[in-house]
Amino acid sequence: MSEKLVATKAALDFIEQLKEKHGELMFHQSGGCCDGSSPMCYAKGELFLGDSDIKLGEIGGAEFYINKDQYESWKHTKLIIDVIEGKGGMFSLDNGTGKRFITRSELL
Repeated sequence: MSEKLVATKAALDFIEQLKEKHGELMFHQSGGCCDGSSPMCYAKGELFLGDSDIKLGEIGGAEFYINKDQYESWKHTKLIIDVIEGKGGMFSLDNGTGKRFITRSELL
């Protein structure tokens, strides 16, 4: 499924900065609850995954997960993980850095 997930150079550089501070990372594509539909970044193992989460691929050496139901809605979409200036998700490691991850998309 890796062709459905890519990251920009800016996102990969930011991932490296976060890895230096927090160690190995993981991502989960938020489904729109507390932090909209942002890619949420956690220290690896910090988020407990359930049976309804699937691994979409990896970016910058960090595993990237999405909920099965959300994947079904987005299965014809390529996710492009990018970073912009702004406030990160309240539970994401990008919070407080002045930058935040965002998901851009392209139809396949």
